[in-house]
Amino acid sequence: MSFAIQTAAARHHEGGRHDFDFLHGHWRVHNRRLHQRLLGCTEWDSFEATQSCQPLLDGLGNTDEMRNEAGPVGVSLRLFDLQARQWVIYWVAPHDGLLQPPVRGAFAGGTGIFEGTDVHDGRPVRVRYTWSHTSGDTPQWEQAYSADEGASWETNWVMSFTRTRA
Repeated sequence: MSFAIQTAAARHHEGGRHDFDFLHGHWRVHNRRLHQRLLGCTEWDSFEATQSCQPLLDGLGNTDEMRNEAGPVGVSLRLFDLQARQWVIYWVAPHDGLLQPPVRGAFAGGTGIFEGTDVHDGRPVRVRYTWSHTSGDTPQWEQAYSADEGASWETNWVMSFTRTRA
């Protein structure tokens, strides 16, 4: 299967519907996750994984599954809200199999910012996903939490992607 990569200008022309086309295909993913979140921890855990992403509904969405040597890490589901011109992103982890609360957002200037609310260790948090370096074969994704309504953010997961063949 071959996936064409569109320029940012071409993606923008279609209202953002194809912003995530860069992610279609197969990837090697270097993951770094903060050992403990929102506790001032500076220790990171690292692991390698693979990911495969495929489009849905002629570009209105996509899904991917990330796996490592121990099995599935999780699944993302991204859907483009045509009215709002925003992406809605869901995550499903294998420990519970449930769609987590979504984050919403869009790309501007080559960077995608997506935010939402969730609960971490029993307290409400803001969640932010940031996609950067999406014009080539080495995009990066970061997740950050805020326990103070967005006044400060703690990055707790960083994924560095490298495109591979199937």
